This record gives sequence, C-alpha cells and structure tokens, in this order.
Amino acid sequence: MAKAELPEDVNTSSPNSPESGSAAIRVLIADDKTLFRDGLSNLVAAQKDLLVAGTIELATGATEQIRQLRPDIVLLGWPVTTPASQRIFAAVLEGKLPTRIILMVPDDGKEDLLDAIRMGCSGILPKRTSTELLLKSIRKVHAGEIWLDRISTADVIRRLAKKGSANVAARQGLREQGAALSTREREIVGLIAQGFKNKDMAERLFISEQTVKNHLHNIFDKLGVSDRLELALYAIHHKLHDGA
Repeated sequence: MAKAELPEDVNTSSPNSPESGSAAIRVLIADDKTLFRDGLSNLVAAQKDLLVAGTIELATGATEQIRQLRPDIVLLGWPVTTPASQRIFAAVLEGKLPTRIILMVPDDGKEDLLDAIRMGCSGILPKRTSTELLLKSIRKVHAGEIWLDRISTADVIRRLAKKGSANVAARQGLREQGAALSTREREIVGLIAQGFKNKDMAERLFISEQTVKNHLHNIFDKLGVSDRLELALYAIHHKLHDGA
C-alpha cells in the first residue's frame, strides 16, 4: 500500500497557510528517499505562499493519491522511465487534472528529458539544484510556464537534434535565424514558451486564431523547428520568453 503522509488539515492548520485573499500553491512530493523527501517538505512548508499537500514514499497507489489530493504541483523524484512515473503522467493527462509536474533528476544524465516533456512534464530540475531555483521553478510552473535549467535545456536540444537529423543543419543556425523574427513573431514565441494555446494567444494579442496559425507556420519555417515543443525549447534557450 502507498504510504502517504498528509497534514491533518491542509487547508486550515498548516503553519504556512497564506494570508487572506490568496491561495497557497499545493505541492505533493513523491520520492523514495526519506531524507530528500523530508528536506523538500521542510523547505516548502517554510514558504508563506506554498503548502505541503502530502508526501508519497511508495510508487504503489501514487496515482490514487494524486487524483484524491489534486495538488497544483508534484515534485517527482522517480525516474521518468519507471512505470510509476509514467502512470502519474498518464493520470494527470487522462484525468485532466490541474496538476503540473516538475521532474527532479539525478546528476548522472541518464534521464530522457525529451520523453519527460513529451509526456507532459512542465519542469525539470537537478536534485542538487539550489533552494532559490527550486522555489522559483515551483512558482513559475504554477503560473503556467515551462521550466528547464541551462543543462537540461541543452540536453533536450541535443536529443532533438539526434532524433531529427534532417533538421540538424537548420538548428545550428537558430541563433542567427532568430534575429529575423518580426516583433509579433517574437511575441508569439514567448507565449508558446509560457504554455499559451492558439486561442489564448489570439485573445491576448487581439488577432484571430487563423492569424496566429499563419504566424506559427512562418516561425517554424524561419527557425527550422517542426513543432511547438521544439519552438518552446528554442525560446527558453535563447531567452525569448523573458519579455513576453
């Protein structure tokens, strides 16, 4: 059976309940290492705008806990290749849960980060990341952004290049081609990196969805990318999302 350690009343008795008028970001921590799990719990609990929704030690029953708790963020410490992690991603996707997943990866570089993103991962961080970056990633991902550190971004882009050899030459010139984007196209690239859909971008920019699609087609051609994922990673890598 899954071992879940839940606060007696996560809505009212938690010491880090937010000030009135704002809701805390509810974080669920899943990892089989007690020291690591407890350390994350203590760190999250010390933040006024974050709340520990629970912790999960065992993979068995983890998806049921996520469905029940419906946390805003899951800090996932299990490798993305494990059945437990894949079931968690599937549960969030199939259940249309508001939960966003941040994958905490070891430093050995064996994780397939590209697969993690394709499965719906919203953030990737090394387990040895700094406290500042961990907390920032939780808040950014909760706000709808994609979070990857420099090392993770570089790794994903390398894997994209290997999996799409036909576009390798185009990707080598991405930085130069990026300068050719129009102001509107740069705005759209920035919004893509933040997870906006076509309809949302159209409303935000006061243009039609078809116009958004036309811009995306032109952007794909200019940058030599084949889909929204590659475009989002390009934006993050070249910091085109910062000013969006």
